Amino acid sequence: MTAGTTTLTDVTTAEHELAALQREHGRPLFALLLRLCDGDRQRAEDLVQETLVRAWQHPEALRADTFDSVRPWLMTVGRRLAIDARRARQARPAEVGDAVLENSRVIADHAERSAATLDVRQAVKTLTPEHREVLVLVYFHGASVAEAAETLGIPAGTVKSRAYYALRALRRVLPGYAADLR
Repeated sequence: MTAGTTTLTDVTTAEHELAALQREHGRPLFALLLRLCDGDRQRAEDLVQETLVRAWQHPEALRADTFDSVRPWLMTVGRRLAIDARRARQARPAEVGDAVLENSRVIADHAERSAATLDVRQAVKTLTPEHREVLVLVYFHGASVAEAAETLGIPAGTVKSRAYYALRALRRVLPGYAADLR
């Protein structure tokens, strides 16, 4: 057998040692990690498991003759894992659940508004010059019928009829916007 190969008895021994670590040091380790995780049991349990995995990966640290107990080593590893986990959570943006998204305020989509503006501009270009003048004065510049009549030098009734026929022509050219043009 070569160095670096693992036998079945080595795996079984490691499992027994890990189970003994869990029994002997699991509760105090969990209590420490629960405090460090602000009472989040799930996260504390995950960190206990991760700490025990680190112990399994580094059996030389557990068998060192320099200390009487492995508990300080386990507590240090667990505390460092908790600190790393907290830093990782703070570095990421907070996760948002579906309930928060459903209740959030909807911001208008500027792309849709820009597309609608371009559609209306194209449609206005299809109108006759007389209808376009009235429409621009009354609807886009906000002039009253009397002001538009005075500016164009035509009777108020003609301004009203041209505005009516201009809107009707736009409704035909912009069928998806018909509700907005009423």
